[in-house]
Amino acid sequence: MRKLIAGMQTSVDAKIEGPAGYADWVHGWGDNFGLMPHIDACLLGGGMYPGHEQYWTSIEQTEPGLPLPLTGSVPTSSEVEWARFAAQIPHYVLSNTLTSANWSRTRFLRGLDEVAALKEQSGKDIYLIGGARTTVSLIDAGLVDELRLQVHPLLVGEGKALFESTGPRRGLELQSAQQLEGGRVSLIYGVG
Repeated sequence: MRKLIAGMQTSVDAKIEGPAGYADWVHGWGDNFGLMPHIDACLLGGGMYPGHEQYWTSIEQTEPGLPLPLTGSVPTSSEVEWARFAAQIPHYVLSNTLTSANWSRTRFLRGLDEVAALKEQSGKDIYLIGGARTTVSLIDAGLVDELRLQVHPLLVGEGKALFESTGPRRGLELQSAQQLEGGRVSLIYGVG
């Protein structure tokens, strides 16, 4: 069975967005979790997918070295690499409302049973990109196998928390902890 691997960037106080509605402390959205060799599909919630598609498509369509129209920043080399990779693999969107996408390899899933069926298909692992509600609902449903966190060394205070769960208490098994540059920490947990 394929693993469903959730990857999230968070502050020490478990915020994934600050008061402005985004994680202004993250300075690059490439393959921050080392997943490209291990995955062949991505899964996102319907709230996150439109912005995800727009952001990565804009990187692919912008001339190298020029700033992105969305952010005014020049994409990093790892973002360019991820944009090319992401354009080639299927994206599954868990949503009851979205019905169309610009990426031709996008498919819509309407329920948790379809996510479970996706995991049963042959292939490499699946990267659960988010958003937070989707990640928490899939953890609560017992469908997430691994949680990868990059913890940034700051307390955001006001902002959106990663784990606002109504599900049962769930133990995690630490599989790896690694200090990264800039005081960040990479944590990998098995989800029990």
